Amino acid sequence: MLSRHPTVLLVLALAFTAARAADPTAPADPDLNPRGRAILSWFQQLSAGSELRLVSGQFAGWSGSASIGELGRIHAATGRWPVMIGLDYCGWDKGEALLDVRQPNQLATAYWQAGGLVNLSWHAPNPSKPNGGGLKERGMDLATVLTPGATHDRWMKYLDAVAAGLQELQAAGVVVIWRPLHEMNGGWFWWGAQDPATFIAVWRHMFDYLTQTKKLHNLIWAYSPNHGQKPADAYYPGDAYVDLVGLDAYTDHINPDKIIGFERYAGIRKPIGLTEYGPHGASKPPGDYDYRRLLDGIEKNFPQLRHFLVWNEKWNPASNHFAREFYNDPRVLTRETMPPGLAGP
Repeated sequence: MLSRHPTVLLVLALAFTAARAADPTAPADPDLNPRGRAILSWFQQLSAGSELRLVSGQFAGWSGSASIGELGRIHAATGRWPVMIGLDYCGWDKGEALLDVRQPNQLATAYWQAGGLVNLSWHAPNPSKPNGGGLKERGMDLATVLTPGATHDRWMKYLDAVAAGLQELQAAGVVVIWRPLHEMNGGWFWWGAQDPATFIAVWRHMFDYLTQTKKLHNLIWAYSPNHGQKPADAYYPGDAYVDLVGLDAYTDHINPDKIIGFERYAGIRKPIGLTEYGPHGASKPPGDYDYRRLLDGIEKNFPQLRHFLVWNEKWNPASNHFAREFYNDPRVLTRETMPPGLAGP
């Protein structure tokens, strides 16, 4: 485990990139709690089966503006609730990413109590900036996160704030599918397109700090690069640090020409999905997508997929065409069709 003491050096962090022996079906956290183990086992059982069954998910919005109404629109249009609510420990204020755990935790707890799962991402503040801004500002050397100094100190402060939020959920009995530092192989976030070994060291440091130092044993760890030509597998932290994997993709076309890099997961024996999906593109979707195309494309071209999380607003199936048919297709698992006892009081 990496200490948070300022004498921690990057060279020590990089020592943790040596492969740690792990059963790829075992929880990344050996002390994952029983509910977490049951949820992970469900994903693994689905992955082992030959029939296409997809755990559904819907992003509810950013911290401070997230709303259960984003999922309620799906229920109104289809009569179904997604399995997972997607939330984020990030609030947007004048283009800056600020840490906010209060509202996401309220929605996460409510959805868990209603019998659904919780998927929580983190658009982390930039620790090189005193105000936490500059989420998409490039030029930061990721190694400074683990090197003694002001950037490291701010990073540890952010990790402590995240840990406090996750501890609150742990106390409430909520298991979290934890998806931090996503799209690391792309060049649009401060942690992206950096040296892969350094990224792995940062991930493993976070993992050890949250699970060992902060004693958080309610986390299922999700690794979520962007699709594309840049190799997603180069950043993979290792089987001992990851439970679920996926690709983020914004496209109408569910085929290998448009969702690139899936074959790089062939050797990773973890349940795989579309960890962030939206039709059209990453901005200004027209809201005219036939969501049946997503299912048919997955079955034809990516039958190994077992989970998805759709982004909000006009990417939401309820804002597009054939949402009812999509959510009532037997290939889509909803909150109503989950095994009893996975979530809830």
